[in-house]
Amino acid sequence: MTNTSKRRKKFLLYFWLLIVSGIVSVGLLFLLIATNSLGELPGFDELENPENNLASEIISEDGEILGNYSYESGSHVDFSEISPNMINALLAAEDIRFKEHSGIDGRGTLRVLFKTILQGNRSAGGGSTITQQLAKNLFGRDTTVYKNKVSKVANLALTKFKEWVTAVRLERNYTKDEIMAMYLNKVAFGNNAYGIRSAAKTYYNTSTDDLKIEEAAMLVGLINAPSRYNPRRNEERAFNKRNQVLSQMKKYNFITKSEYDSISQIPIILDFKKQDHNYGLGTYFREYIRTSISASEPKRKHYTYESQYLEAKERWDNDPLYGWVHKHKKPNGDSYNIYTDGLKIHTTINAKMQQYAEEAVKEHLGNTIQPDLEADFKLRQLKKGYPFSEDLTNEEVENIITLAIKRTEQYRIMRNSGISMKEIREWFNTPRKANLFSWKGPIDTVISQRDSILYYKKFLRAGFMAMEPGTGYVKAYVGGNDIKAFQFDAVTQQKRQVGSTIKPFLYTLAMEEGKSPCDKVPNVNYSFLVGDKRWSPKNSDSRKAGEMVTLQWGLATSNNNISAWIVNEYTPGAVVNMIHRMGIKSFVPAVPSIVLGTADFSVHEMVGAYGTFVSKGIYTEPIFVTRIEDKSGNILDSFEPKQSEPISEETAYLMIKLLQNVAKPGGTAFRLRFKYNLHNEMGGKTGTTQNHSDGWFMGVTPKLVGGIWVGAEDRSVHFGNISQGQGANLALPIWGLFLQKVYADTDLDVNYGDRFTAPLNFNYDLECDEGTEAEQKIIEEEENLLD
Repeated sequence: MTNTSKRRKKFLLYFWLLIVSGIVSVGLLFLLIATNSLGELPGFDELENPENNLASEIISEDGEILGNYSYESGSHVDFSEISPNMINALLAAEDIRFKEHSGIDGRGTLRVLFKTILQGNRSAGGGSTITQQLAKNLFGRDTTVYKNKVSKVANLALTKFKEWVTAVRLERNYTKDEIMAMYLNKVAFGNNAYGIRSAAKTYYNTSTDDLKIEEAAMLVGLINAPSRYNPRRNEERAFNKRNQVLSQMKKYNFITKSEYDSISQIPIILDFKKQDHNYGLGTYFREYIRTSISASEPKRKHYTYESQYLEAKERWDNDPLYGWVHKHKKPNGDSYNIYTDGLKIHTTINAKMQQYAEEAVKEHLGNTIQPDLEADFKLRQLKKGYPFSEDLTNEEVENIITLAIKRTEQYRIMRNSGISMKEIREWFNTPRKANLFSWKGPIDTVISQRDSILYYKKFLRAGFMAMEPGTGYVKAYVGGNDIKAFQFDAVTQQKRQVGSTIKPFLYTLAMEEGKSPCDKVPNVNYSFLVGDKRWSPKNSDSRKAGEMVTLQWGLATSNNNISAWIVNEYTPGAVVNMIHRMGIKSFVPAVPSIVLGTADFSVHEMVGAYGTFVSKGIYTEPIFVTRIEDKSGNILDSFEPKQSEPISEETAYLMIKLLQNVAKPGGTAFRLRFKYNLHNEMGGKTGTTQNHSDGWFMGVTPKLVGGIWVGAEDRSVHFGNISQGQGANLALPIWGLFLQKVYADTDLDVNYGDRFTAPLNFNYDLECDEGTEAEQKIIEEEENLLD
């Protein structure tokens, strides 16, 4: 045997030993992986039982899904619910041999090995099949920090082998249709849209079975690089990527050439509805429900102030919705989880009314109030302390800003990390890229965190809630301008001075004690002994000073003298007692200044209390949720409002008549009639606090009761004059705009023909003599404005 032959045999021996060793090694590796010897493989429970990880849905009374609570904003759909256009686009772009291979596409893998790795051709495409991509999604993201590149590559290779084994297992356990549906339910499409249902809703506001060819192609184009091909930020790039997918669909005969030529020219037209807590209808409402249902039992150590703890404890003890997931157990003994248990939370919110409420707030604040306020700032030349009142010193302004900085999460984190105050100040004073709220749309800019805080201080905010009297069902809930920029909820979290909207409670006491709207009292100044000094409330005008006037006139004109007469007649303590009987739980000091509404109440409390007038003396606590169902539709709990009877039906009706006069000529809410052309039966009360820091309006109709507060975060930010700063200008117009929209919608059971009904055998004479013939003529002239 020649040396050449020996060398050849030796080479072949080593060659085949190498090949066999490689095959054995790979086989052994696959065996070790399959037997979990190299770490646990992911289970299929999440795929087999998607109902075990379902988002909970918040549903309006008219059947609209307002949003959901989930760790990822996705929900499951079956293969039959997915448009064929989506299936075809995915096959064409990602895995045309999907129906032929068994989880791993050998041809695709060899193509990647040869073209991408050996030739360096990055455009050769990926070799992963849809099944492999699904398998990859089952592995958590690797966040390990490796000491060297070799370790990282070795772990990456091992993970890839595990994905292959998992892909084969998937193919053996499920049909192709099931794998396709699983993949589309799991994949991320960007903008917090996980799964095809969420993606269809987010980008096109449509269902998965209604996706058009061009829509499906755009969504498929997002799968591998959702940020790069985000159509909202990179429209041209997304357009080109979509057309690449369409080209693949044409190549594999899913669409014809003529269809491609036509569809590829269509621009990307979105109906974007981002599916997270900061977007969509009722963002503040949804957050209120989330925090209420998921609240833990209050512990004193978790609260800064005793009053906060007592308020939370009262809710835990008396509100069945508060802490619901911890008060109720699943059949296996575990607590419910609103993010994974697929609860269906049926609320009282009417989606249309909620939309109208949000539009009314935006129209009034964005188009009128905020521009007027900033013009007022310039007129008053608020330069040094902008946007704060001119009566504040530089030190007081700086203290406000410092306090705001200390309330931020960033400040808390930095302090807890031991960072010095000097470094913290430098961080807050360093300009950075930011996205700021404005009524005209988001502003991308460069600004320091300190200046950003100052920027938001200038905005007047609103809290608005509308309720159906009698049932207590809350129909609309707007907690602020934009939850991304203003997280504090002005409906339930916030309490502010209520001004003259407290006066109907005073008059209620008088009516309950036997007075009538037409009873006359002297319009003179009343003083009270406070300590060793005398104090008396003042009026904003001198109309009918010194004359005998009716109680009806006193409330319609919001006259402080008449309110002071009532407090003097029945004592502050009696007034406080009446306020609490009507559902106000907040602390109310029994002092003479109660005349001016110096107590702090929430919009939520005020709406509930005013509802007593319309519901014939029955107080009905506002309610937000009617029932909670499990994922199968079984009722787990239902909710009924708490009721009490604080006043008689006769007193309630007398108060309705008094409130109606506020919206008539001569009353502070008359503009509802002539400016908003509202001729239905209605009543209301305006309220303004000191320095016009808070503007209120409470409105009543036979089927809706509403409350609106408007003001800035800091009381030192306000209009410089009472004309623009009063509740009739700040808050009332929101109610007017809202009612215009509601009454124009014939699908809603709220009509111009609705009437307040008098009690049986009601025999009060409510045609009051309001004064001189000249004064009556003025009122008649004002009434003619309605014609």
